[in-house]
Amino acid sequence: MSRPGIAALLSFLIPGVGQIYNGDILRGVFWLIVTPGFWIGTGGCLGWVCHVIAAATAHSRAENQLKYRVTVV
Repeated sequence: MSRPGIAALLSFLIPGVGQIYNGDILRGVFWLIVTPGFWIGTGGCLGWVCHVIAAATAHSRAENQLKYRVTVV
């Protein structure tokens, strides 16, 4: 069972790892590819934006998975 805080922290440190931790492999690969592109393409201006968005999405998807598992069981 994935924990939202750990997913967010992992994805903030390395965008995409939190999504992979949640089991969203394709989303994780997407963030692993897109974030360095934004860092390089914008000279670092939008790299932090990708980090924050990746962390927020990892957190929210982990919370949704947790809610779904709790209600189903």
